[in-house]
Amino acid sequence: MSAVLDVLPVSADRGSDHSGVPVSMVERMTLILELFQRPQTRLTLEKVVARTNLPRSTAHRILDQLIRANWVTHSASGYRLGPRALSLGGRDVGYGPVRAAAAPRLHELYLRTGLVAHLAVLDRIDTVYLDKVGGREAADMVSRVGGRAPAHRTASGRAILAWLSPEQLDVLFDFEVVAERHLDMSRLTGELNAIRQRKGLAFVRNFFGTTSVALAIRGMDGPIASVSLSGPPDRPLERVVPLLVEAVHGVAGEIAMSGR
Repeated sequence: MSAVLDVLPVSADRGSDHSGVPVSMVERMTLILELFQRPQTRLTLEKVVARTNLPRSTAHRILDQLIRANWVTHSASGYRLGPRALSLGGRDVGYGPVRAAAAPRLHELYLRTGLVAHLAVLDRIDTVYLDKVGGREAADMVSRVGGRAPAHRTASGRAILAWLSPEQLDVLFDFEVVAERHLDMSRLTGELNAIRQRKGLAFVRNFFGTTSVALAIRGMDGPIASVSLSGPPDRPLERVVPLLVEAVHGVAGEIAMSGR
């Protein structure tokens, strides 16, 4: 949690104040995180305040910093554990249902298109690959299961970013990130708008010499992951879009039925 501790001052006092609320910032953060007893737990700000007895402004500020460090995510239905927290118990704790639902469809996509199929999620501002299916072409690609790539440079990442709210994008791509990665946010915003106008389809010529098309798997709280197909630059990816759409809708439906 060092990323959080760097931006949240820790009180020099120990113990609790007169209301029984911990004074230490580390203890307050722990108090909030312990409310999320399961990966699926969703809490509103009001519930966090009621269950911790923290002042509303304090709880909101801590949650904001936990979001920035990717320990917690926020959507219209409330707060829930983020990828960083879920990965502490093994990546399957948070993404097992998605991987299970996507695996047979990735294999089918590869068999029907000859292209390399990926399943990916967003971890802060990076794409993380959860699965990869393909033949010899897959071995030639630098992407690997568990590997990372800048989200704004991959079809998989852009497909997910396109469905985040402006507020979520502002949190992810703050001033320091934009400066560090030399991002042109006006250009990225335009690209994400174009993806939404194409009903979520993201086309990218990847920095490792292939072309990809990706589509996000969306749940009730927003994008969960994305499925992409990648191949040589001369492959007309528009032809495989119907198969990609069918696969993604199948994964989303199965996840919805399982109560993910």
